Amino acid sequence: MSLIRWSPLWDPFEQMDEAFTRLPAVSSALKAFTPAVDIYETDKAVVVETPLAGVSPEDVKVSVEKGVLTLQGESKKEHEIEEKNYYRKEVRSGAFYRQVALPTAVAEDKVEASFEDGVLKITCPKTQPAHPKKIEIKVNKKK
Repeated sequence: MSLIRWSPLWDPFEQMDEAFTRLPAVSSALKAFTPAVDIYETDKAVVVETPLAGVSPEDVKVSVEKGVLTLQGESKKEHEIEEKNYYRKEVRSGAFYRQVALPTAVAEDKVEASFEDGVLKITCPKTQPAHPKKIEIKVNKKK
C-alpha cells in the first residue's frame, strides 16, 4: 500500500463540488430556491404565509389539489453583475416550487391569496372532511 502525502493545495471536496455544479441538472437546481412558509390554523381556515420580497405577484401561481398546496413562480433579476465580481451573493433569484400538505380538509374552490409588503398570504377555508359512508350488505339466498 502506498501512502499519499497530504497537500493543502489539493482539496477533493472542492473538486467534487466543482464536478457537481458542472452537471446540468444540479446547476439548474442550485439556481432555484424553496421559499420558507409559515402555516397556522384559525377557527375557520388554514393560513399559509411566505415571504416573497422582490417577486412580482404576476409571476406566482398558487393551486390546491387533493389537500396539497402548490406554490410556483420565478424571481427575476433586472440586471445582474457578472458572477466573478460578487463579494457575496446571498439573495436568490430564479424559479421556485414548493408543495405543502395541508393539515386539514379545506374548500379548495374557495382558497384566496393576497400579496402585501412582500408577503404572500393564502387563506384556505376549512371544510368538513368527507365521512366514510356505511354500506349495508344485502344477502341473497339461493333457492
